Amino acid sequence: MKEKATLKQIAKELNVSVSTVSKALNDSPEISEPTKIKIQEFAKLKNYKPNIIGLNLKNRKTKTIGVIIPNILNPFFAKVFSGIEKVAEEKGYNVLTCISNESLEKEIHTLDMLSNGTIDGFILSVSEEAQKLGEFQHFTDIINDGTPIVMFDRISEQVDCDKVIVDDFDSAVYATEHLIKIGCKNIALFSSIDNLSVGKLRAKGYFKALEKAGYKVDENLIVLAESEEDFDKKAQAVFNDNKFDGVFAFDEHTSTMAMKFAIKKGIKIPEELSVIGFADGVWSRRMTPSLSTISQHGPEIGEAAAKLLIDNLESKEEYAFKTTVIKTELRQRDSTRKL
Repeated sequence: MKEKATLKQIAKELNVSVSTVSKALNDSPEISEPTKIKIQEFAKLKNYKPNIIGLNLKNRKTKTIGVIIPNILNPFFAKVFSGIEKVAEEKGYNVLTCISNESLEKEIHTLDMLSNGTIDGFILSVSEEAQKLGEFQHFTDIINDGTPIVMFDRISEQVDCDKVIVDDFDSAVYATEHLIKIGCKNIALFSSIDNLSVGKLRAKGYFKALEKAGYKVDENLIVLAESEEDFDKKAQAVFNDNKFDGVFAFDEHTSTMAMKFAIKKGIKIPEELSVIGFADGVWSRRMTPSLSTISQHGPEIGEAAAKLLIDNLESKEEYAFKTTVIKTELRQRDSTRKL
């Protein structure tokens, strides 16, 4: 069977944009007659067939948004997706969801697969591997081909696009300062996401809060890991070899493991140890004692991202990229002493 070409392949071989190919195949008056004939004949030669998922070449709208999340097990991403879906449904858009599984290769493949006319634009959070390697050119290539992207949570400053973030730095400062206010003198930092942009911002906030309070940094109480397995080993040693009265944990895994290690050693929470986690999944409320958290307001992030993308898609004027910052909230539960 003869292989079918895609819009992107035709554009690449003829050294034109995907938009030009699409308009030429639709006989658009915006494209010159010689260029139209050239593209149409080449497409026929290459056995091009329009994408079967409702691609309307006339207006280049599928009314479908592609969402790429890095990790299906993280409840934060599920909350973000609920916000995206809510706005998309209100605006008459469908949502197609894919998972990168933190893989750069899968992230690139998914972008290539869906950007040939299946979707109008992407909402995504950058994979762990892409952030670790500093590899973001695939996002810029997709945008340059005419498919807009909105990044949320994990972003790249190197890519010009709309972004939705939480105030990771300020939130970390606030959480650490709260532990100081309730009397904590030795505050541990726990992270298993040190290879991610959000993890690095939260670490900067922690150090800034200690500096403002005149506290010395105790390196023995700092665990900056890039995986859950590595964190568990290092954190166990911290509990075995040190005394401390506060923990600021940057993700759900480190939050729950801090509580688990403390309870196993017979440390009373919150009387002897106060814990704040940067997460707000279901486990935070169900643990005993319940975990005080920095809530990221996932649904609001999703709603903001969907609105930015749809505004871009439906804008009839020159569009300017925006960065929207969603404020977090400290939810005090039973793992921290009261003021």
